[in-house]
Amino acid sequence: MLSIVIPAKNEQQNVKPLVDEIITVLQGLATFEILYIDDGSDDETYAEAINMRVEGSTKLRPYKHTFSVGQSGAIRTGVLKAAGDLIVTLDADGQNDPADIPLLLAAALKLPKGSDFCIAGYRKKRKDTPWKRFQSRIANRVRIKLLGDDTPDTGCGLKIFPRKTFLALPYFDHMHRFLPALVKRLNGTIVVVEVSHRNRQFGQSKYNMLGRLGVGLIDMLGVMWLQRRYKASEVIDARE
Repeated sequence: MLSIVIPAKNEQQNVKPLVDEIITVLQGLATFEILYIDDGSDDETYAEAINMRVEGSTKLRPYKHTFSVGQSGAIRTGVLKAAGDLIVTLDADGQNDPADIPLLLAAALKLPKGSDFCIAGYRKKRKDTPWKRFQSRIANRVRIKLLGDDTPDTGCGLKIFPRKTFLALPYFDHMHRFLPALVKRLNGTIVVVEVSHRNRQFGQSKYNMLGRLGVGLIDMLGVMWLQRRYKASEVIDARE
C-alpha cells in the first residue's frame, strides 16, 4: 500500500486540484491513501480537505497541526499516521506532477524487499526564476560536496521511501532537505529519477532563499556530524 503524504500550509486553492490528480493517476495502479497534513494554516486549507472527504474522497485523510511546526514536522506526522509500507511525499503547491509518481514507484519496486532506500525526484527543467535556479545550483553543489548524497536536487518534494526507513532516521527540523544523505547514512540506496516541474497556479511560496541559506548551513554541519558518528554493520541471522 502507498501512503501519499502532503505537507501543506495556506494552500486552500490547491487542495482539490492536487488530490483529484493523485486519485486519477493512482486509481487502478496501486492501493493507496492520501494523508493531507495542514501545518497550522490560517486560511481554509483544512476545511477544504475536510469538504473533499465528506463529498466522497474516501482515500483522503486530513489532519491539522494547531500551530505550524514546519515541513519536516508535517511529513513526520503523515508518516506516523500512515498505513502503507511505502511513503510518497510531494509538495502541496501543485508544482510536483502526480503523473511522475508511477516512475518513482517503478524504480522503488526494482529494489530488494526490506531494503532502505530513497527514490528522489530531479527537477531538471525547473519552473523558477533564473536567480532562484542559480542559488539552488550553488547550494546543491556545496551539499553534494560536503555530504556526498548523490542527489542533484534534494529540494524536490517528490520522493518515495519505506516507512520503516524514515522512522529509523534522526528527526530534526528541516530534515526533509537531507533525506538522501540520512538514508545513505543507513547504507541505503539512493536512486534519482528525472521528473517534471510545473508553475504554481495558486498561492505564494512560503520560502525565501536567505532564510533557507542560514538554517541550511547549520543543518548541513549537523548532518555531517551524524554521518561521522554512525556505524552500521550487516547482521548475520543463524535462522536464515
